[in-house]
Amino acid sequence: MSRYRGPRLRVVRRLGDLPGLTRKSARRAYPPGQHGQARKKRSEYAVRLEEKQKLRFNYGLSERQLLRYVRKARRAAGSTGQVLLQLLEMRLDNTVFRMGMAPTIPAARQLVNHGHVTVNGRVVDIPSYQCRAGETIAVRDTERSRKLVETNLQYPGLANLPSHLEFDKSKMVGKVNGVIDREWVALQINELLVVEYYSRQA
Repeated sequence: MSRYRGPRLRVVRRLGDLPGLTRKSARRAYPPGQHGQARKKRSEYAVRLEEKQKLRFNYGLSERQLLRYVRKARRAAGSTGQVLLQLLEMRLDNTVFRMGMAPTIPAARQLVNHGHVTVNGRVVDIPSYQCRAGETIAVRDTERSRKLVETNLQYPGLANLPSHLEFDKSKMVGKVNGVIDREWVALQINELLVVEYYSRQA
């Protein structure tokens, strides 16, 4: 099963704020379950696992997909953790979400899957498609697609548009100008712990 379909606020309570998973905020500040309020000393492994789970749930990935991204980041030049975040941020579903066309990444994923988004004028229905600098991302020129995105644009998931993207709300056309900078990643995460978690597998 590649996508998480369970209660999202339960995950948010356990892992902290995940802007890509849900816009709602939990009413209770402690983790879910019978022992949620009991403070337990966490092991080093537990801390790394939690950081990895943050990444997985926020971007809606399966374990296998995330491992594949880590291996890809390892082969690339530069800091593995930073390259990993860039690969995840440049996914089509996440780019659609960051442009404000959808309130969450799962909603953006559905928008892409149902063929409402075009890349350079062609319909792309693969959420994991890697966006590159210079590509134009737009809403498909049908009344249904435009109406869907118009509704979503009234309540975007994140208020600020990252510096590597530009988006024209009137034309519903956006452009990727480059690769995202680390400070624009909305998720509060220590990517080095994720790399350490996968050090034996990748």
